[in-house]
Amino acid sequence: MTWAPDYTTLTKLKDYVRVDDLVDDVQLAMYITAASRAIDNHCNRQFGRVASSQERLYTASYNYRRRRWVVLMDDLMPVTGSVVVETSDGVINDYALEPTNAGLYEGMPYTRIAVRITSVIQPTSVENGVAITTEDWGWSAVPAAVELACLLQSNRFAVRRDSPFGIAGSPDQGNEMRLLSRVDPDVGVSLRKYVRPRRNF
Repeated sequence: MTWAPDYTTLTKLKDYVRVDDLVDDVQLAMYITAASRAIDNHCNRQFGRVASSQERLYTASYNYRRRRWVVLMDDLMPVTGSVVVETSDGVINDYALEPTNAGLYEGMPYTRIAVRITSVIQPTSVENGVAITTEDWGWSAVPAAVELACLLQSNRFAVRRDSPFGIAGSPDQGNEMRLLSRVDPDVGVSLRKYVRPRRNF
């Protein structure tokens, strides 16, 4: 799996829309990619995984109640278990991945790190930025709800081709439907659990 991949396959979409020819394969593949990126935008996150270890830089903020520096970061699902956290003072060993039980609750990722200041790691170095290096950025697998959402939204894009004015169905038959400028309502329902608050790291 790669970072920000397509969340379903052409074969699965063709089965879903009950198409068995090759005529629209190029367009259907485009709909899958467009739907996948629409899901990313709706959820403020992506559901792929990096191919190799990467260092990413983040800004920390101090939580006075907890007496910890807290670093909001990209989604992280440990598989290798190798996560290196460091500042300009050196490697930080006293940290905790949070939410604490993220992996136990239906396979959700860690989204922040809490760091305790020691005599070696000074507050000024944490303020200047925290580097996190791991090959576990992203999700270990695309959730089933995300793949279903991709099928739904891809099909909606396919229907849109025959509705140039953004309206599908017929008022005479009582099945008229306006194709909204946001994700399909059923897509929104299936993705509700995965929407992350929009933040700048």
